[in-house]
Amino acid sequence: MVAFVGREDQLAVLDSLLTKVAGAIPDDPRPGQCLLIRGRRRIGKSSLVEAFVDRTPAPAVFFTAAGAAEQVELEAFVEAVSSSDLPDRAVFDDATPGNWSAALRQLAGVLPDDRPSVVVIDEVPYLVERVDAFEGILQRAWDREFSRKPVLLILIGSDLSMMEALSSYGRPFHQRGKEMVLGPLNPAEVGDMLQLPPAEAFDAALVTGGLPLICAGWPPGAGLRQFLAAELANPVSPLLVSAERSLAAEFPESAMARSILSAIGSGERTFTNIARAAGGISHSTLTRAADVLIGKRMVAAELPVALTPSKERRYRVTDPYLRFWLTFIAPHLPEIERLRGDLTLRRIEAGWTSWRGRAVEPLLRESLARLLPDSSLPAAPAIGSYWTRSNSIEIDIVGADRAPVAQQLLFLGSIKWLEHAPFDDHDLLALQRHRAALTDDPVPLLTISRSGVRVSELAASYGPDDLLEAWRRD
Repeated sequence: MVAFVGREDQLAVLDSLLTKVAGAIPDDPRPGQCLLIRGRRRIGKSSLVEAFVDRTPAPAVFFTAAGAAEQVELEAFVEAVSSSDLPDRAVFDDATPGNWSAALRQLAGVLPDDRPSVVVIDEVPYLVERVDAFEGILQRAWDREFSRKPVLLILIGSDLSMMEALSSYGRPFHQRGKEMVLGPLNPAEVGDMLQLPPAEAFDAALVTGGLPLICAGWPPGAGLRQFLAAELANPVSPLLVSAERSLAAEFPESAMARSILSAIGSGERTFTNIARAAGGISHSTLTRAADVLIGKRMVAAELPVALTPSKERRYRVTDPYLRFWLTFIAPHLPEIERLRGDLTLRRIEAGWTSWRGRAVEPLLRESLARLLPDSSLPAAPAIGSYWTRSNSIEIDIVGADRAPVAQQLLFLGSIKWLEHAPFDDHDLLALQRHRAALTDDPVPLLTISRSGVRVSELAASYGPDDLLEAWRRD
């Protein structure tokens, strides 16, 4: 089993909800609690809840939808209840419900009245898609039956936009449950799990995306090259197959969305270049597909943070692991399957420094946002970057009062993430020149450098140790 490093807070939330259910017996006429958990695929949502169910003495039923036809899903649900440890589960052997409304009502009827129980429905979006009016069915079952039982109902989903919509205003299940967003392991958690120093922890976070299943294959203390060599020698390793399985589930019938995602993942950032890399598709087709990717939180569309408006939108893949996979793994899967992962490894080593320099920037900006304020710089409501169409001016870090059009710039900075090249006078001169192109004000300057600094004119400088520590704060 994958160790749940960094999931203590989430397990504590589940424990507290079940404790609240137990404490409501018998005085509260509605002791039930509901929790909606969302997070991208293979992030560990199901494993987290399975670990919770395994360690609680409360009887439980765990059902996972598979995207099959309505009747097939219903039969699988009945089987899950029949094989659970609910005390009255045999009722489902004697009377098989004919529809989902009856199935949920029958399940509520066999839940204990005098002690808490747990009901888990995983991949709820599949049911919303396949079962007519499932949201309304779920809402009625909760209002009329489940909320009146001492039960913790856990609803899990990987389709982020659909799970957000499930509890949004105007939808049947609005305000029926609490929400939990499960993200990847953060860089500090990755570093702790893999026993890596701070700079290498950030590298590991980029390659694994903080996915517990991939992190579990990384030998504690091993370097990046050792990990990659072992994973690339195994055609079914999680590093190789996790992205493909996630994409197959997200886009079972949309080759265009995958094509555009591949173009962005390979390094194309502008609308025109993405359209060209995706085969010369029309702008309207790209717009529709990009909207789907953005809605699924797989792609971010960003504008420069500046004092004046800009239309120079750029796109990036939000998940660093998927970005790594699209760049280095996906185009060369055939050679890996021929057990020539050594060729892929050489290609990664040749392109690693350049790829990492760009891929690490969003993660470092988020780390800085967690770190500030400190004795040198204020907190910034918005931390982004700035660029021009020609890329003649690029500023890696722009802290401002709002984005993308700011009223006040709070600080500007440069990221230099190289092993043996500290931030020096040449880098400072370039940053000062770019500041002059953006504003006449003496906005404070900073750097984030992997290898330290050789100048003293900066307002602040941060290294891997500082930024990793920011993730340990509550």
